[in-house]
Amino acid sequence: MNITGSLTTRHPDRIASRARFGVFCHFALNGFVMGVWASGLPALDERLGLGPGRLGSVLLLVSGGALVSMLVAGRLVDTWSSARICRFAGPISAAVLLGPALAGSYATLAVFAMLFGLGIGIIEVSMNTHSVEVEHRYGRPIVSAFHGVWSLGGAVAGGITAGVLRIGIDGQMLLVAVAVLVPFAFLPAARLLLPAATDAEPSAPVSAGGPAQPASAEGPAERPAASPATPYTPLRWGVVALLGVCAFAGHMSEGAAMDWAAVHARWVLDVDPAIAPLAYTVFAVAMTTVRLLGDPIRARLGSARTIQLAGLHATSGYVLILAAPLTGETLEVVCAWAGWALAGVGLATVVPVLFSSVGASGRAVGRALSLVTACGYTGLLLGPAVLGYVAEHTSLPVALVIPGVMAVLITVVGTPAVRRLTDPSRTGGSQGPSVGTPAETPAGTPTG
Repeated sequence: MNITGSLTTRHPDRIASRARFGVFCHFALNGFVMGVWASGLPALDERLGLGPGRLGSVLLLVSGGALVSMLVAGRLVDTWSSARICRFAGPISAAVLLGPALAGSYATLAVFAMLFGLGIGIIEVSMNTHSVEVEHRYGRPIVSAFHGVWSLGGAVAGGITAGVLRIGIDGQMLLVAVAVLVPFAFLPAARLLLPAATDAEPSAPVSAGGPAQPASAEGPAERPAASPATPYTPLRWGVVALLGVCAFAGHMSEGAAMDWAAVHARWVLDVDPAIAPLAYTVFAVAMTTVRLLGDPIRARLGSARTIQLAGLHATSGYVLILAAPLTGETLEVVCAWAGWALAGVGLATVVPVLFSSVGASGRAVGRALSLVTACGYTGLLLGPAVLGYVAEHTSLPVALVIPGVMAVLITVVGTPAVRRLTDPSRTGGSQGPSVGTPAETPAGTPTG
């Protein structure tokens, strides 16, 4: 049964199963590192006396470094393979946390924050690229669960940080311990990834309209000569632009929930300060749950239908949030939290579907995936700041109209872009130059 337009159900081979576990480990470890960093910011602020302005500048440097390295990482992945890049990017992304942990001044912290961001960008692109390559070989949707495990890694890090600080251990010691120990945890995980020479090779040729041919005992079956109708046609810049817009919209809507859900509960709904943070908790729990369970959903509905419903659910969620003050004191909190939960349900599958669609389109996907990732990261970075500026000059409810509109864009822009990539009858018809180098058939004939 064809499940995404490019994946065909089959029993995964041993290499694919091992690689899947290796990718799970990479996402969990990366989420853990990011969670420790985020949870340790208050202690870092207190130790160096940063204040809101300097702390904001540090976070901006981290994001800037990540954006720069994301754009470079795509070319590295296409040249050297995602597996090779993951093998050094994973340990390095954790080890560079040692710089901020040991920084003794704001100036030193600023330099190391940029380096930390560079490490984040490379591991983000390489492990996400490898995840879609493993999914392609695996033969059914598995990417969503990786992102769910990333969220769990961050949640575990937050819990450990809170526990460590509660028992009186210095937060700086925790950052140093993570920077020293986690790189060694990446090493065995990297050994489980796909062999570099077969990163994108499926267990058997994937047919767009028929059953897959079984792999031989010696390894993956030989790929047949490709044609413009196969899923190995390279991505076109026009499609990448649409995916980037969708990623920007999804991350901006997500960033609005991360930074403004609790504030909305306090400022607009006037709830108790101790209860206000639960607004974001509802969103986060809904998103993580759906990400862990989202792969069977996409297998059943297909990628295009999934992204369409994702945008519709997220839009409905923001409508409920904006309408909450109109429902009266009794129902406004319930209405708003239901809206944040619905937004989390919708936004949970956006990134996994977009990344998987990139992987389904062709072999050299590193540059395309890095651009889509950078667009999404830009939305996550700029979104909260833009909402704050609009809220200051109007009101927070007016500002939250923006992520609502972004949620609409997910359906309007994402659905045709994903359908174009996952519908094999349309893959070869894209206009404009392709992204990366076209894959070649065994006979040496460029596809697309």
